[in-house]
Amino acid sequence: MGKLVRNERTKLTATYFNGVAIAVFAVGALAPMISAANMQASLWPVVAASVVICLLVSATLHLSRGGY
Repeated sequence: MGKLVRNERTKLTATYFNGVAIAVFAVGALAPMISAANMQASLWPVVAASVVICLLVSATLHLSRGGY
């Protein structure tokens, strides 16, 4: 496999993981924060924990393919 092919595959893989990271952020962190504005106060800790977990997963996915 040539260097050009390897580089293109690396770029495609990085783009895929970046897209997944953005989706995890949007669905798991951004949407619950917006919908939490109308929630009961007792559910805020659960939403906050979910947001933190999804932010960490998103950041991990985003940064995991940056070392190529």
